[in-house]
Amino acid sequence: MLWKGIDTMLLNHLPYTHYTHSVSYPPMDLNLLFFGTEQCTANHAWGPGVRDSYILHYIHQGSGVLRIQEREYHLTAGQGFLIFPDVIMNYEADADDPWVYTWIGFKGINAKSLMQRAHLTLDHPVYDSQGRSWFEHFYDQLLAAYNEPGEDVYAQGMLYQLIYELIACAPASTTPLRVAPSRERYLQQAIEYIENSYSQKISVLDIAASVGLDRTYLSGLFKAELGVSLQQFMIEYRMKRALELLHHSQLSISDISRSVGYTDPFLFSKMFKKVIGHSPKQTRERL
Repeated sequence: MLWKGIDTMLLNHLPYTHYTHSVSYPPMDLNLLFFGTEQCTANHAWGPGVRDSYILHYIHQGSGVLRIQEREYHLTAGQGFLIFPDVIMNYEADADDPWVYTWIGFKGINAKSLMQRAHLTLDHPVYDSQGRSWFEHFYDQLLAAYNEPGEDVYAQGMLYQLIYELIACAPASTTPLRVAPSRERYLQQAIEYIENSYSQKISVLDIAASVGLDRTYLSGLFKAELGVSLQQFMIEYRMKRALELLHHSQLSISDISRSVGYTDPFLFSKMFKKVIGHSPKQTRERL
């Protein structure tokens, strides 16, 4: 579900335009979290501070400076920069020609390796769009899909399109791409197991055994990389599938409960409301 961070009627009365949309889905291999745009005032700055997700910025107009890992990057229109999770940084608009930029936030177990393919790393957090016009319009395209049917699918597609554009405009390199760390492979294997077995009565112990890891260690990996425990991830995954099944009017709540691995429909309804915010019945009435 998308929501407006600031009502459009207020935009013209702000010292700078700051318009954000947030997206809330269970964390998977790669998920769009939010996107927005900002027309900065002179010297408008953020930080020093840290974020908990990847945030990609694209500069439409103006200029400014990014400071990260004791390095300073002066950037202007047609360029962009990537904010890395849990890394101290700050950025500031120019005093005479403040920048206008859009941003998109995302996370997931494939985020790091995909950014590496685009040659975006802590040692090289900036990119040049090479005149590719797609960067100029991705915010407008996301905004156009706001509150439309299938907006979650569209948003995911746009995120992958953005990453494709980043890879396409990345400088050629003879340096081999680094293989994703083992912990990422373990996460991928665990998620694949959940995707294939969520309709069955599986436990955290079963998932850990499927990838050959201690359940406490595997749950710690999920917490560190995705921000939720393995147990919570599995619950959210099942509720997301249940949300999709609610569109099938021929399926009763008990049928849906059974289809996502819950033999007790009352427990299922309780967990669904905890994750989604409304009971299955209330949610179906809203569809």
